[in-house]
Amino acid sequence: MAVLRAAAAEVAVAFPDPIIRQFSVKANDVSGVVAVLHGFGIGANIVSGGEWAIARRAGVAHDRITIEGIGKTDADLRRAVRLTAAGTPPAWLAIESPDEADALIAIARRARLGTADRPPLDVLFRLNPAVVPETTGGLAVGAAGAKFGMTETELTSTVERVAADADGALVPRGIHLHVGSQLGAIDAWRDAVRRGLALLGLLRGGLGRFDTLDLGGGFPVGPLGRPGPRPERFARELAPLLETIPVDRQPRRLVVEPGRFLVARAGWLVARVLHVRGRPGADVERQVVLDAGMTELIRPALYGARHEIEALTSHRRPVAGPVGAPVSAALVEGPVCESTDHLGTHDLPPLRRGDLVAVRDAGAYAASLGSTYNGRPRPAQVLFEEVGSLRLVRRRGRVADLG
Repeated sequence: MAVLRAAAAEVAVAFPDPIIRQFSVKANDVSGVVAVLHGFGIGANIVSGGEWAIARRAGVAHDRITIEGIGKTDADLRRAVRLTAAGTPPAWLAIESPDEADALIAIARRARLGTADRPPLDVLFRLNPAVVPETTGGLAVGAAGAKFGMTETELTSTVERVAADADGALVPRGIHLHVGSQLGAIDAWRDAVRRGLALLGLLRGGLGRFDTLDLGGGFPVGPLGRPGPRPERFARELAPLLETIPVDRQPRRLVVEPGRFLVARAGWLVARVLHVRGRPGADVERQVVLDAGMTELIRPALYGARHEIEALTSHRRPVAGPVGAPVSAALVEGPVCESTDHLGTHDLPPLRRGDLVAVRDAGAYAASLGSTYNGRPRPAQVLFEEVGSLRLVRRRGRVADLG
């Protein structure tokens, strides 16, 4: 809880009100965590009906929920339209493509949005900024070849189509962009924001309510001692960029939607040692197999992410900090029947079956990407309160839930 509060406060200092701050729920979909962040004044950014339900369960009002994502189905679009018709619209929905715009126009018109008794639905348009993000290829969603968003030409024509064909059922309100995750520098982010501002200013000339620029997230959480640029460093770029745009063409609303930065450091995955064995002649001769792996934290297996591991016990006795038992290299493996279920090489003290270790920085993309592969029920999620108590925020899965 204390780490969540500190991260939320750092983002709020960097991007203060009236900048809108949204939590990207895909980073951690535990409703108790979403509720904590909402208590710090952060809304919910969702990409599916399931995440919408999680945000609502966390107490987030519809008008503090923003919808985006490349995978929105007709059912997702109908849900947004239905709630808008009922007078409880989301803050906005970000259109991903011309095809999605056509589908949404048809659904919104059939529902008679924008008529006397039914409000319209505000929409943003996702821009692919075509930059070169300073991150790994799998996280570079703002690259020109990525599947996310529209080119400037596509976006402009889609905005014009919505403005002309939606008959007031949809209101074009601005541009959404996202450069990527774990950005190691600010250059690509700055270039993307510059392009977004320029395009928004161009379109704003003919659409008075086209006033919102959603900057996405991407603030990194790097290895300990090498954290990368902080949110404040990104925010420092905004004022000079805005100064290049005439005042009447500048956005009236700015939005950020961090995910990983808010939750990664707050999460620890506690695991138990199952096997310790030697592999003579191997690059790392000591091998440690845990009862947690890619089903609980898939990032190392998925794209080689590194999470530091600390021993909590050695030979069943608590490890007494940095002056405890001597350490040596160990290849840490998960329990899943896949050869890619690695957690990396780490310096650890002597271990045996039953010892406990903790995997750091597991608050982002662990719970939300977890699976029940190999018939493994999902682990419990427990919140460590600032007063020192523990609160269960997601119960441990049961074998009865499988199948």
